[in-house]
Amino acid sequence: MSGIEWVVEAYGCSAQSLRDPAVLQNLFSRIIREMKLRPVGETQWHQFPGTGGITGLCPLAESHLACHTFPEHRSLCLNLFCCVRRAEWDFESVLRDFFAADTVSVRRLQRPYESKLKRTAGH
Repeated sequence: MSGIEWVVEAYGCSAQSLRDPAVLQNLFSRIIREMKLRPVGETQWHQFPGTGGITGLCPLAESHLACHTFPEHRSLCLNLFCCVRRAEWDFESVLRDFFAADTVSVRRLQRPYESKLKRTAGH
């Protein structure tokens, strides 16, 4: 058994949308709702003075959902870790829609819960 982690990066985004807490809150709400995630606490948000970049973290029963925006670089980094299987989600289309991203990179990582050494021991 293993978990799944999505590491998502969006480039060429609208700098204004990356500074807008409401846009990020709507993004988190949509991901949580559509992926049927289960928050176990309030999402924490921090907006940095100067650049206006935003960091968000939502603890989930499944693990976590986090983001970091960099308006000065017109980029966004998003991370979702789920300890149980989840269907794929269209991060690319949603981030293009929410942030007018030019490029979206989605990496999907399997996170095994025991080491390969332990699984092969005794074989």
